[in-house]
Amino acid sequence: MSLTRAQLAQQIIEAGRFLYGRGWSPATSSNYSARLSPREALLTVSGKHKGQLGEEDVLVTDMAGNSLEPGKKPSAETLLHTQLYSWKAEIGAVLHTHSVNATVLSRLTLSDSLVFADYELQKAFAGITTHECQVCVPIFDNDQDIARLAGRVQPWLDEHSDCVGYLIRGHGLYTWGATMSDALRQVEAFEFLFDCELQMRALQGR
Repeated sequence: MSLTRAQLAQQIIEAGRFLYGRGWSPATSSNYSARLSPREALLTVSGKHKGQLGEEDVLVTDMAGNSLEPGKKPSAETLLHTQLYSWKAEIGAVLHTHSVNATVLSRLTLSDSLVFADYELQKAFAGITTHECQVCVPIFDNDQDIARLAGRVQPWLDEHSDCVGYLIRGHGLYTWGATMSDALRQVEAFEFLFDCELQMRALQGR
């Protein structure tokens, strides 16, 4: 059964409180969304503190990223959300966070991807049932031109149907799920793996 606008808005509000509380979405950073219909998404309004969201702090957009609620401005990164909904019909929620670990690790990694292997927690990602695999997380250079950035993300998505998230260098994480709880689970799994990777590098002196 499809959730109502009010129910999805409440999920976004609660996600904001959780992610802010964990330090993964400080101040007005980050943006969250949920699929409202095949042609509409519900997103956080630009510039809102994510730990203090109210129902008025979300808006409906079309899949081209245009606001359908006059007077409400969507995030500049709306296209990165709607791109994912257009990519896979089963995606029901998208979360973009700005944690310290994601930001630092994306800057330290000089290659265009980060690979996790043999971590038990990889099984928290959709479609993964064993630690005996690799999870490749692409890293895209940050760009204020979001349409251009989306144009670089799309070929990766087209070639990697199993992609579970990506990083924007010096910026943050994008991940998603069939439901908001699925997307939150993946954020939490990513943050654990980011922390492990940074600690491993510190211990190895690199």
